[in-house]
Amino acid sequence: MSSPTAAPSYAAVLRTPHACRTFGAALLGRLSYGVAPLSLVLAVKEATGSYAVAGGTMAVFGLTGVFLSPARARLIDRYGPRRVLPLMASVYAVLLTVLAGATAWSGGSAVLLTVLSAAAGATTPPLGPVMRTLWSTLVPDRPLLQRAYSLDGVAEELLFVTGPLLVGVLMKVAAPSAGLAVSAVLVLAGALLLVASPAVDGWGAAGQAATEPEGPEESEGPEGPEGSEGPEGPSQGTPSRAKSRLAGDGSGLRRAIAVTAGLGMGLGALDLLVIAFAEEHRAAHTIPWIMAALSAGSAVGGLAYGAVSWRVSGRHRVSALALALGLVMAATGFAPHPYVLIAGAALGGLFVAPALTTAYLIADECAGPGARTTAGAWVNTAFNAGSSGSTAAVGLLVGHMPLPVLFILAAAPVVLSAGATLIPARR
Repeated sequence: MSSPTAAPSYAAVLRTPHACRTFGAALLGRLSYGVAPLSLVLAVKEATGSYAVAGGTMAVFGLTGVFLSPARARLIDRYGPRRVLPLMASVYAVLLTVLAGATAWSGGSAVLLTVLSAAAGATTPPLGPVMRTLWSTLVPDRPLLQRAYSLDGVAEELLFVTGPLLVGVLMKVAAPSAGLAVSAVLVLAGALLLVASPAVDGWGAAGQAATEPEGPEESEGPEGPEGSEGPEGPSQGTPSRAKSRLAGDGSGLRRAIAVTAGLGMGLGALDLLVIAFAEEHRAAHTIPWIMAALSAGSAVGGLAYGAVSWRVSGRHRVSALALALGLVMAATGFAPHPYVLIAGAALGGLFVAPALTTAYLIADECAGPGARTTAGAWVNTAFNAGSSGSTAAVGLLVGHMPLPVLFILAAAPVVLSAGATLIPARR
């Protein structure tokens, strides 16, 4: 799968001018995404006393957030983060604060809470896609950009572990609605600090490069100089790299979306199957350990993957990674005990962050500079939509089919997405 060569360390990424400041601001705001969902469910449940209402508000919050993500990212690509992010983050923070107030006492209106949750989800600022676009500006060197994306992915993984822990700490001293207020402060502070970074200064120039030719200079693709193989195969040597990305690499973006949708479907189903597996073996106490093992494996795999310069094209790498993950997922269904499943989850996790990192790299390379945020948002949306859809589908099948069969079915979209990335592009 690989032909590794010597690569600079992650320290080289963080030593890039303005990288630490910009990345730290983005992580501060993105911590809100690990705090808000659990806080919303707990706060609505306490206010209404209904699991159905809590689940419904969480569903509309997630769905509007996922499916409107590309539209929000398109606004940022068009007008720039300094004009859009502060307004978007302010509206989102206000809505979370209103939700915190509306759930602070019992007897809240289910309709009002649902409407507020839908509006909050619709205005969620896309800090992740914006940060990945800024990485492309901060770190133009492709091998170093791979390490930046790996570092970003691992950090995001840890944020979604840290967020619920922070909610648990807050619940010891305050009501669940306090988590929504804290989430509002986090996202607003992070967004404002992000747009204040000097790294955002070059955003307008990057957008202009999407529409203006760069001249007859030779371009360098993601895997090396002109003529080497990138996400779409051998470079065609067009005079304008920007024009090539906008006009000829749509199939590459579709591949990235396909593989992340497959990964989302597999991992979303896995979350539910892990619970069913543990309960079937009367070992519910192992559920957090299994999920922690998956996250830990993903973090380790992401750091290791980003530390290597790969000579193989991105689409071949992401195909091999998705295939390996799918096979491990299928095999874990035959684990004789939850402790064995913990080891299987850790092994499968090794391929999660690398596969997502490569998909984001492919999307970044295939999109023009003026559409990078939108491209990244589509990849993110595909993953989240796949995860939500497969969780609902598997929920209908649990109890009606043997668990090993369900694990194989969950792995099928991951394996199929691996094959989709290898289909030759139509130019």
